[in-house]
Amino acid sequence: MEALLTSLADTALAEWVRLSRWGYAAINALHVLGIALLIGAIIALDLRLLGWRKRLPLQELGRLLQPVAVAGLLLAMATGALLFLADPSGYAAMPLFRLKLALIALAIANALLLNLGPGLAHATPRRLLVAGILSLLLWPAVLLTGRMLAFVDG
Repeated sequence: MEALLTSLADTALAEWVRLSRWGYAAINALHVLGIALLIGAIIALDLRLLGWRKRLPLQELGRLLQPVAVAGLLLAMATGALLFLADPSGYAAMPLFRLKLALIALAIANALLLNLGPGLAHATPRRLLVAGILSLLLWPAVLLTGRMLAFVDG
């Protein structure tokens, strides 16, 4: 594993990410934009799953917000991978980074289980409630864990 991390750190792209002040700043800004799109769309949908604004049709809201959330997730993941290149061995060694990845996996699994299973239209009210609560716990935890990476060592 260390050989792979060293290989990643030795790429020209990784060197550019580490040394380019404006490049790193732009990647970081796009990462924040992706997170904002993702969390904004997810929170709005989760609140509806919990029963807020029941007059808004759930399927319509889902069709509106899902592409925004997916675009945000893809942007955050792509830019997150680029940010990881700045110090692959350092990030991989951090328990907090591994926790962030585990939380992302759980949050994505929760979304997939709801959308690929019965879907919003056929899920039971209990399933919608559970999915909404889990999502409201997991995605902000991802956000907070990621933010802490900049400030804590480990």
